[in-house]
Amino acid sequence: MTATRIGHQTGPVTDDSIVATPLVTARLVLTPLTAADAETMVVVLADPALYTFTGGGPPALDELRVRYRRQVAGRSADGAERWFNWVARRRDDDQAVGYLQATLSQGRSGAATIAELAWVIGTDWQARGYATEGASAAAAWLQARGVGELRAHIHPGHPASEAVARRLGLSVTGVEVDGERRWSRRLPL
Repeated sequence: MTATRIGHQTGPVTDDSIVATPLVTARLVLTPLTAADAETMVVVLADPALYTFTGGGPPALDELRVRYRRQVAGRSADGAERWFNWVARRRDDDQAVGYLQATLSQGRSGAATIAELAWVIGTDWQARGYATEGASAAAAWLQARGVGELRAHIHPGHPASEAVARRLGLSVTGVEVDGERRWSRRLPL
């Protein structure tokens, strides 16, 4: 399984000029999330095994519609976070295989913007490199927009997500949040 959880940081992220755009890789197209994507994604996210490390279970269609409507708003209610969400689709047949997320927040005391990355690939499409390919595209997109640090929080018993983090150049830190280890990489500004 390939999954990470988004963490929470404090501080305003006010640059509304950053807008999610489609990202194209060798095998994937990452399309900005819409509420209508719930119809497709409820199938991708239906396997209970997908939640082994993250907890919970497969969402119902109505639940996913509500979640996606909230996520496409693009920011937290208090304005402290900006949200970017993409559905990962195969280029050759438009099959949705998972999703990528980035939550942007301002570092402490005005430090560089931090992007918390998350990736989930449906069980039918795992072990094909889609998580690394999609997360690499999202990381490059974020770096081009001035993000100064990439982070992911990964359950310590989740070697597939740890491998994705390593391929992104992230290193495990000594920080643990809700039983997950923080992985981080500072980016050149």
